[in-house]
Amino acid sequence: MKKKQIIGIVVAAVMFIITCAASMLTNGLVDRIFGNVSSEILTGGIEFSAPAEDYIAIVSVTGTIQEQTAVGLFDTVGGYQHTTTMEYINQLMGDSSNKGILLYVDSPGGTVYESEELYDKLIEYKEITGNPIWCYMAHYAASGGYMASVAADEIYANRNTTTGSIGVIVSGYDLSGLYEKLGIEYFSITSGANKDSSQMTPDQMEIYQSQVDECYERFVQKVADGRNMTETEVLSLADGRTYTAQQALEYGLIDEISSYEEMCGQMAAELGVSTFYEPSAEDSLLASLFSEAESIVPKSEAQILKETAEEAESGVLMYYAEQLR
Repeated sequence: MKKKQIIGIVVAAVMFIITCAASMLTNGLVDRIFGNVSSEILTGGIEFSAPAEDYIAIVSVTGTIQEQTAVGLFDTVGGYQHTTTMEYINQLMGDSSNKGILLYVDSPGGTVYESEELYDKLIEYKEITGNPIWCYMAHYAASGGYMASVAADEIYANRNTTTGSIGVIVSGYDLSGLYEKLGIEYFSITSGANKDSSQMTPDQMEIYQSQVDECYERFVQKVADGRNMTETEVLSLADGRTYTAQQALEYGLIDEISSYEEMCGQMAAELGVSTFYEPSAEDSLLASLFSEAESIVPKSEAQILKETAEEAESGVLMYYAEQLR
């Protein structure tokens, strides 16, 4: 390729990036002026830009409920984002156009700290706004995922949902036997008998059990409060096992089995609000721009042939459905 052609491609790529950036900034400004009543950039680069009309906010709890990690300039946002979700709910509490929350849960659970913090924030939302929360359970709404769900006034589940798992766990590995075989000796110098809890002596096991029991009691109380059950009724179900949607319905852990679309229709009719809103989890600005810039860089014939072969010959027989975009 000639030098002038290379310079031309570089200049074109730079101009494309500048144009895309200007377009994004302009579109965001237009939205704020004409289409939305509020706009705020949340942690992770997610923009809260609520509709001007009354709306139901979708709050997604998808993936493991845990501490949020920082997102780099070239990273994409994926999975449950705890800090972002907490900030999002805070924004909803100050928006008079918001008339309720649709809590979408697809989570096997997570850490005690973040699970309880999410539950508390949802309860706070209801107390401050007086607005209802309806929950829809997808694949999973277990353990910490179920804890978040019981903050809702109504709980719907897909017929194939796995839920329940009401309980607390602390787990690890005892590698002392392996260390002994490998000739590895572990030692620690501590200020007290229980400073190094990796030894897992009977006393240390008892300490951890007391902590688990304390968290478990709080979990049971949350379920009892949310489902209008007695603690005794909850305890009979809270041995850590999971339940199918049908079992959960029979035991009073959920209110109804339906599709997501049916649940949305019922909620919209009940609240008299037809607009649903959820901030989009876009790629970071630079990740998006460089991805677009990459697409305009010419590919060699070898690259094109290689990519075509990979698409045509995965080597695996699949039932595959192209996702809607």
